[in-house]
Amino acid sequence: MPALPDENKLLRNFSRCQDWEERYLYMIELGGRLPELSAVQRSDNNLIAGCQSQVWIDMQKQADGTVTFAGDSDAAIVKGLVAIVIILFQGKTAQQILALDVKSFFEQLALEQHLTPSRTQGLNAMIRTILSRAAQFV
Repeated sequence: MPALPDENKLLRNFSRCQDWEERYLYMIELGGRLPELSAVQRSDNNLIAGCQSQVWIDMQKQADGTVTFAGDSDAAIVKGLVAIVIILFQGKTAQQILALDVKSFFEQLALEQHLTPSRTQGLNAMIRTILSRAAQFV
């Protein structure tokens, strides 16, 4: 299974998609690249409140201060959103996560105008949860 691209490659790949159908297919492909979560990672502690689908995001602070992420969802497009969120935050320190211009990144992807309101709400819930947990790591 190919690894997830970095955020620059993700932006390039998104811009190469001809239309939104291609972008959705790419998001589903990205979701398919996420490794399976363990039973421990699939716990209620990692369940994201505010998502219509079930979404789990596991965050672990490493010894070097970086944060690693793992995630999953029971819905294909949402799982792609989880992958995009992980690409954005993976391997950064808690301070870097809190300082990121998340809004600008998602504006470059132009996602929000093409997501249903419930998916947008879920995406925002994922980001809020990650920022809240990152603040606890600081």
